[in-house]
Amino acid sequence: MSIQKVMVVGAGQMGSGIAQVFAQSGYEVILNDLNQEALQKGIRFIEKVLSKDVAKGKITEKNKADALSRLSTSERIKDAGDCDLVVEAIVESMEAKMSVFKELDQIAPKHTILASNTSSLPITEIAAVTNRPEKVIGMHFMNPVPVMKLVEIIRGLATSDETYNTIAYTSKQLNKISVEVNDFPGFVSNRILLPMINEAIYTVYEGVASPEDVDTVMKLGMNHPMGPLQLADFIGLDTCLSIMEVLHEGLGDSKYRPCPLLRKYVKAGWLGKKTARGFYEYS
Repeated sequence: MSIQKVMVVGAGQMGSGIAQVFAQSGYEVILNDLNQEALQKGIRFIEKVLSKDVAKGKITEKNKADALSRLSTSERIKDAGDCDLVVEAIVESMEAKMSVFKELDQIAPKHTILASNTSSLPITEIAAVTNRPEKVIGMHFMNPVPVMKLVEIIRGLATSDETYNTIAYTSKQLNKISVEVNDFPGFVSNRILLPMINEAIYTVYEGVASPEDVDTVMKLGMNHPMGPLQLADFIGLDTCLSIMEVLHEGLGDSKYRPCPLLRKYVKAGWLGKKTARGFYEYS
């Protein structure tokens, strides 16, 4: 199946990044969000990233102009009515995602693939609210999307081979490397990453070391480009907590129990970089 026109639902950092890579790869893209201010912020974010790439000599002014010319915005989900692929990139909430997929199922043409950028929620459960579970799939991009090469492609219980092959081919067209993952909580990336972050939080909670020293150990001792606590701040501590809860509930193993300190920070509104306070303070 050939993908020509794509809608990305959600104009946050992930949605904007996904829209950008599709537009740069020659696809016609609609960036959708209910919030006009979020849409404008998303477009400004894309323009800023492309301008930086021009300044660094990675792309030309024409490349930038061509990408932006393929990009339009929409506040109406019904504009998915002539799209071949819809990628949902909204808040990590099963209730919210199910609501969007139900609506998209009624609007999008029968051939349209419905993909979710969820980082941990079950694709099978999302697909079950549609009349096309064979055309529902996970397309988990990494942040920042224009930079990171990986896409986790998650097959739900009913996802067809045709749908998987189309998304694998499309990922290649985006200059990404994809991996095939079955539908288990956290998939591969977050099933490994988030318990490591949670354990790093436990070392702070138990007084083993300070956040700075924990991160230094992992950067200098394990050659990680960023320490787990700084990374948690960048991901968002609310998102980290949400994923740990999905792992704990979905796999039923106590080793996935979210650290009480993580819960306390989230309750305090210390969510990391986006609120200027997490394990570190940001100006």
